[in-house]
Amino acid sequence: MNILEVSSDLYLIDLPQRVKGFRKFISSWVIKKGSKAVVIDVGPSSTINDLVSALRKIGVNKVDYVLLTHIHIDHAGGIGKFLIKFPAKVVVHEFGVKHLLNPEKLWSSTKQVLGKLADVYGEIQPVPSKYIHIGDIEFAGENIEVVPTPGHAPHHQSYIYKDYMFIGELAGTHLSINDEFYLRPATPPRFIYEVMVSSIDKMLKYKDMMICFAHYGYEESSKKMLLIAKQQLELWVNVTRNILSRYKDDIGKAKELIKERLLKDDIYFSKYYLLEDDLRYRENYFISNSIEGIIRYVLERMESR
Repeated sequence: MNILEVSSDLYLIDLPQRVKGFRKFISSWVIKKGSKAVVIDVGPSSTINDLVSALRKIGVNKVDYVLLTHIHIDHAGGIGKFLIKFPAKVVVHEFGVKHLLNPEKLWSSTKQVLGKLADVYGEIQPVPSKYIHIGDIEFAGENIEVVPTPGHAPHHQSYIYKDYMFIGELAGTHLSINDEFYLRPATPPRFIYEVMVSSIDKMLKYKDMMICFAHYGYEESSKKMLLIAKQQLELWVNVTRNILSRYKDDIGKAKELIKERLLKDDIYFSKYYLLEDDLRYRENYFISNSIEGIIRYVLERMESR
């Protein structure tokens, strides 16, 4: 567990897993005023004790709200366990409410997708309905705006507080490397290009502010990063379409060629080679997942013609 004080009222809590490469991966964001706080994404059950310890360490005694960017296990899996330690109002997309109240189906599908990693994250506990919050959100005299941003998932949403934009996975997975950064789209199946671009365009209409990634860290300019993410998506779709036009009948070969080509043509994704060995090991799984999401999207469009 690492605690980064980003500013006088904003902290990043790093929640590493006991799996190779799963550090500098999950950002739990904490907006703090005095002894009260708002938490954006609590992470999985396995790291709730670490998150609670971090909150105590920075002087938080009460959490007013938990804002969930989406209900995937690495962002919201620990919410039921967290509420036992810090009862709070939970803000989640309307599509996600039923899965928090009864996570049995979500847990079952998560185990099918993630396999042993799901067990590392820990089982999802239900959230009592009394904690679900619907309506306006205010903290320390400031409104928190909720912005639906489907793309990574249909139940994905972002949040605006003062000069901070909490973007979840809309702009991809980010890692700072000295004065540079690595960026990869977060486009698991089922990915729809037009939906994600529309959400990015929606966030580009806001003033420039600090952008806070769920995976991982932050950058000072939301407009810069959102534009890069949008251009990156276009490049990934175009490269995938080009290679699939020749290797449609050999998806395994296509995936290899797509990754190889993107590592040459995408200057931000190519920073993969600067990542530490264990982080590259982790990213290999998610890169494959992102490419697969784009392949399925392109194939659907090709077949509908």
